[in-house]
Amino acid sequence: MTLPAHDDVVSALIDALGADTVVSSPESLQAYRHDRAEDPNAGTPLAAVRAGSTEDVQAAVRIAAAAGVGVVPRGAGSGLSGGSTAVDGAIVVSLERMRGITVDPTMQMAVVQPGAFNAEVKAAAAVHGLWYPPDPSSWEFCSIGGNIATNAGGLCCVKYGVTTDYVLGLTVVLADGRAVKLGGPRLKDVAGFSLTKLFVGSEGTLGIVTEAVLRLVPAQRPPTTLVAMFPTVAGAIRAVVDIKAAMRPSMLEFMDQVTINAVEDVTRMELDRTAAAMLIVQSDEPAEVATAQIEQIEQLCEANGASEVYATSDPDESEALIEARRIAIPCVEKRGALLLEDVGAPLPRLGDLLEGVRTIAENRGVEIAVVAHAGDGNTHPLIVFDPADADQKARAEVAFGEVMDLAIALGGTITGEHGVGRLKQPWLADYLGDDVLELNLRIKKALDPDNILNPGAMFGRL
Repeated sequence: MTLPAHDDVVSALIDALGADTVVSSPESLQAYRHDRAEDPNAGTPLAAVRAGSTEDVQAAVRIAAAAGVGVVPRGAGSGLSGGSTAVDGAIVVSLERMRGITVDPTMQMAVVQPGAFNAEVKAAAAVHGLWYPPDPSSWEFCSIGGNIATNAGGLCCVKYGVTTDYVLGLTVVLADGRAVKLGGPRLKDVAGFSLTKLFVGSEGTLGIVTEAVLRLVPAQRPPTTLVAMFPTVAGAIRAVVDIKAAMRPSMLEFMDQVTINAVEDVTRMELDRTAAAMLIVQSDEPAEVATAQIEQIEQLCEANGASEVYATSDPDESEALIEARRIAIPCVEKRGALLLEDVGAPLPRLGDLLEGVRTIAENRGVEIAVVAHAGDGNTHPLIVFDPADADQKARAEVAFGEVMDLAIALGGTITGEHGVGRLKQPWLADYLGDDVLELNLRIKKALDPDNILNPGAMFGRL
């Protein structure tokens, strides 16, 4: 099929999929232009397709390919890097209606459609005494498709790994409209290249995931939780390094003073506002082992200057403490608009990264709050600014780039779990280097020769 003009794309979509599947009014399309990154350069799509099946996605992609227009895949819109930012004249393919979940308790696996929320998968697994470990802070409203697109991590990944460690198989719609099945319900399978892993973290630039086979594990034991307050960031980071050298906790999170105060403003949990840093650590080992681990962690924190240490095995208290970490970004967001970073560094350089961020904040005259999955060196510097203050906004944007440059200089990464999207694309070449970038582009060209899949994301305009 060849479409004579882009104006005909909407009609072709409606003919193929039905009017109830295709969104085309300017007012309704506003909801499909941005993710949580609120990219100011978001375009206006021709239409949004609310797909209900793999076949719907195939039809939309084939129409787009014939017309030569882009396709922007979209899940729950919870992304923080502009990965699902709409492009002028493109088709947004939304997977929000594809919410199916089927659990196989014997195989300890689940077949999941991409629109299902992370929380829904956890709940479905819990019915069978199982657990899906990837645990982003946005777990209650982020979708599995988006988690796969960015290879999301979360609070528990220090022990349990990230999304790719739990993806056994995928159904993917390619740029020419074919649907292929990669991997499947097998724990061991090394036939051919590991294409399943290739698509995890590809941000919709190589294909659109319409189904995933996910590995589940036995339900997590009730954890014991420890909170430690530190008068210095350096002491907190030394404690992190010492803890990781001695054991593998199920959670090891960091909040700096700006974040502590932002959370305390909202929760009134009586957190120490004068503390420079706070660690939240969990052990989910059997009771006796967990008790021993928490005692050792307490000793390590005190040896590194902790001013206060509190531990609890009460489930409600533990959950309240973890909730304080989960809501950190929304709490900081109440202080102003945010530019959200997702940089990481090798654990021995984590202190250098945090000190460098503090220096950048001072030099640029902006506030930067930092929360971190400290156990694996993945930090989230949150640059706060007043969007009505043009000078402050410009300084914040400079600081954003300097944090990226700092992470690269320390041998770290520009993104640990949020993806490159569109906001971090300018730094990708410096991070990868010429040869690795060329390999990435070669793969992109092979699978999407006309660059219709999520154009502008990750690699920019090709």
